[in-house]
Formats: sequence, C-alpha cells, structure tokens
Amino acid sequence: MGEIESYTLKNGIRIVHKPDHSPVSYCGIAINAGTRDEEECESGMAHFVEHLLFKGTTRRKAWHILNRLEDVGGELNAYTTKEETFVYATVLSPDFERAMELCADVVFHSTFPQNEIDKEVDVIIDEINSYNDSPSELIFDDFENILFENYSIGRNILGDIERLQTYTTQNALDFVHRNYCTDQIVFFSLSDVSFKKIKRWAEKYLGEVPERLLQTKRTVPEIYIPQQKTVKKDTHQAHVMLGNRAYSLPDEKRLTLHLLNNLLGGPGMNSRLNLALRERNGLAYNVESSYTSYSDTGLLSIYFGTDSKNEDKCRNLVFAELKKLRNQKLTPVQLTKAKKQLLGQSAISQENKESLSLSLGKSFLYFNRFESLPEVHKRIEAITAEQLQEVANEILDERRISVLSFR
Repeated sequence: MGEIESYTLKNGIRIVHKPDHSPVSYCGIAINAGTRDEEECESGMAHFVEHLLFKGTTRRKAWHILNRLEDVGGELNAYTTKEETFVYATVLSPDFERAMELCADVVFHSTFPQNEIDKEVDVIIDEINSYNDSPSELIFDDFENILFENYSIGRNILGDIERLQTYTTQNALDFVHRNYCTDQIVFFSLSDVSFKKIKRWAEKYLGEVPERLLQTKRTVPEIYIPQQKTVKKDTHQAHVMLGNRAYSLPDEKRLTLHLLNNLLGGPGMNSRLNLALRERNGLAYNVESSYTSYSDTGLLSIYFGTDSKNEDKCRNLVFAELKKLRNQKLTPVQLTKAKKQLLGQSAISQENKESLSLSLGKSFLYFNRFESLPEVHKRIEAITAEQLQEVANEILDERRISVLSFR
C-alpha cells in the first residue's frame, strides 16, 4: 500500500486516500455527528436519519438508491455511533465514481419523505424490540447510561419508540442542517484509483456543497458517581457489567489502556478474565472486557454471563484479576508476550480492508492524520510495565467502578 494522500475542498470537506492495489475499492463519507449531538427532544434522531438517507433524494427514489450499486455487484451501507455517522460503499474500481456520487447524493440531498418515515419507523421499532429481547446486548447500552448519567453520550442510539413515532420530515432536516457541517466531514477511500481522479470527482460531487461550519459544542461529561444497580429480568442467566470511565481519543495513555484491556479481557482465549472464569472454573461461556474512547471521554467495561447462583463468585474472580493488575507489575516476559499479541492482532486487523478504510476515515475526522502500522508498533513497544500499572491503578480502582446486573 502506498502513502496516504489528502486534500481539502474550499467548503472544508476533507478528502483522504490510501492507495491499494486491488480490483475492489472502498470509499465513504464520515460525519462527526452521532447520538450525543441530539437535542433532548431528539432521542434516536441520529440513527433515525441514517436509516432515512436511503429513502429518497432530490435526484432519486428509494428504489433507485438501492439498485445503483447493487446493479454492478457493489454494496452501500451505513452505521451510527454515539459520535459519528458513516455512509460507505464497496465496489469494483471501475465503478468508484458511481459510488462516490451516490454517497454524496444520499448525505447531502436526502429529502426524508414523510411516507418513507412512517414505514421506516416500524422497521426501527422492530430493531428496538429485537434488541430489548437480547439482555446480553441491551446491558451494554444500559451500562453506558449509568456511566454517563444525565449526559447525551449515555443515551441509547436507537432511541425510544414513543418519540420515534412523532418525527417528521422537518425534524430530520433540522438535525442534518445543524450537524452535517462541511468542516466536520471526511470523504475517505482505499483504492487503486488515482488520487488525481478522486480529487476531480470530489470537486464535482462534493465541492458543490455549500460551506457550513459547526456552531454547537458538545457537553463534556464531568460528574461521575459510581453506582451498583440490579435489574430484574426474566432470564436464565445473570448478565453483569462493571467498569469505569476511561481515557479519551486524544489522551496519551489511550494506547497503554488498550494494551491493558487486551491483556485483561481482549479477544484472545488466553486473556486473564477468560482463564479465570471459563478455563479454570467453568463459570462463564462468555467473558470479555472492552475499551471505547470518545472525543472527550471513554469507558472500560467488563461483561460476563453466568448462572445466577455463580454471579457473586464470578464478580469476586473479576475483582481479584483487577487487583493483580493494580498491585503486581508485569514481568519482562509477561510484558513482551502482551505486546506481541497486540502487535499481531493489529497487523491482522489491517488485512480487513473495509475495516481499514473506516479507520482511515475516523482517524482523519478526529486527528487529520492516520498512523501507519510501524508507527503504532513503535508506540506499543515503548510501553513500560510501570505505565501499565499506573493506568491499572487509575482505571481499575474498585472505588470508581460501577456494576450493573440483569437477573
């Protein structure tokens, strides 16, 4: 893969391209707007708008949007997070311009017809009900709401059913006008198409968008009071989450916590939590920890599902592992193994080109740059056992940990 190239249009939209010698191209639009940017009366609006982007533009009906890339074997997709909305496409390289034009059309020319809204609300309600039927998924959102209580970043992405049923075309247009600002948008591509062509097409399809600068500021979540909460659910298993607020995207300690989290409960079967709860004691089929960083905050959470009678034992084992990381510095051999595991995982993850293209878009959205694999590896290698222990004592402090249990 070649060096990353970038360019900024006069309206502020940034273009970033990573050359890739493959017949398949990945491209899309990253927007710095998500659930936390909703007003109090707009619960679920960011996700709602993302669904409706495919339901009609000033140039196309929903049917034409669906078929535009499908007809050439490509795919069009989108997702919403607490802070971002992505619209992206995968196509054969000769169809790159078609994909770029379509992404630009749905993001900047959607009309949000009321008849389509009425139909799509039912689809989202089904999505919400499906989610509510899965406690192992629902608990993640409910836990985040505890960590960020009274802040919009803690709000459920899907929204609530009653509010959704009241939304109109104008509501969607208002959200887009306030948040889809040109200085908060990146067009990204991973492709063998020349950057010269991409710039020309960008001027054609994105350069026409009127400049609009973001006028609002996000509220930084400051107040945090750890909570212990149990919710009665009609489930065979107890589902438990525990964790604490953590470092933001720009924080220098973020990568150290990423390494610590990987060691604690990452995807490897040899994670400390998996060994303690599953391999040694057979108490849980699924146990994991995850670290999510946002623009101005973050969270580290641990999840396990177990038979209700084993919940307390599992909790005690989890807290024992946290205590070890706080009190016992990793030996040189342990540190080397932890680093090698994360280095290998990061290299393998970059082989997923769709994921790599999305990471490229997000990185430019926040940092206006993208770290190469060698740069990331160099920073991982520089982490010391003392730094890991320091982060463990900050983030895994039992006095700062909240617990949510479904049983």
